[in-house]
Amino acid sequence: MVSASVKDVAALAGVSVGTVSNVLNRPEKVSAEVTLRVHSAIDKLGFVRNDAARQLRAGMSHSIGLVVLDAANPFFSDLARGAEDRASAENLTVLVGNSNEDDGRESAYLDLFEQQRVRGVLLSPVGNVIPRLEQLRRRGIPTVLVDRQTENLSFSSVAVDDLAGGEMAAAHLLSLGRRRIAFVGGPASIRQVADRLAGARKAIDAVAGATLEVIATESLTVLSGRAAGESIRSRPEAERPEAIFAANDLLAIGVLQGLMLMGGVKVPQEIALIGYDDIEFAAAAVVPLSSIRQPSALIGSTALELLLREAASEDGFEPTQVVFPPELIVRASTQGQSTQG
Repeated sequence: MVSASVKDVAALAGVSVGTVSNVLNRPEKVSAEVTLRVHSAIDKLGFVRNDAARQLRAGMSHSIGLVVLDAANPFFSDLARGAEDRASAENLTVLVGNSNEDDGRESAYLDLFEQQRVRGVLLSPVGNVIPRLEQLRRRGIPTVLVDRQTENLSFSSVAVDDLAGGEMAAAHLLSLGRRRIAFVGGPASIRQVADRLAGARKAIDAVAGATLEVIATESLTVLSGRAAGESIRSRPEAERPEAIFAANDLLAIGVLQGLMLMGGVKVPQEIALIGYDDIEFAAAAVVPLSSIRQPSALIGSTALELLLREAASEDGFEPTQVVFPPELIVRASTQGQSTQG
């Protein structure tokens, strides 16, 4: 639900936007009867004023808070760089916090940024943080969600369509004639993981005889991927999947390592493999990885731009949801000559 704006309050109260502004900022200039009407409209609409612009002029911090899921993931490094490049043009700095996929750490960083009265927060959330973000907004600190679509349209967000990306990855594996597909990723509480899996299911459900095995991981790291790869390699050949979709490239790199240990499984001849994010290391892997590309730096810069607009607005900011399309990048891990013998 989109939050009410100052224009909505003015319309319901039958006054001008300027009168509403006077009631909020210079009540001594407005009659008691008009003040009562405006506050009645505010209560009916559930209007929450945006104090960010006033506090900006009053001298808030020259910093933006950014909380990412995993600072070790090059995707988030690139995202942060995009945000920093845009922030530097406004003489602002970006303070980066790493939640490490832990909601407790995420909450601690949000508390810290609130105490420091940052201009705003960019957040790649672990779970449902909307109530906490509403609290920040009441304190005049706007938030934009990054790498995450949201059903709550009262907050701006910038992301890639992960449902489409997951469907694209699985459809590519199916186009190679592979029918036993495995999805490696987790935890499922991370929205991006859940959406990529849901997209893969959609593609696989549309093909007769295709199956999907879900191999859950505790985190989205190389080590978790390697453990999954070793587990798959240890199976009898007939029980292995024909293709693997890893929820991100770090997992895919780990899976590749696990499969190749001791001269094990050949990629892509025996098992095709695709990741997600298209980080720089994907192309440099011993078997270059196919991946679903996200415009990481663009996500960061776009999110920072939306944050600046909201912070500078006078109660009339309309939240914006930006969704970029994913792009399939095909390399040797799904087709072409493998570098293995």
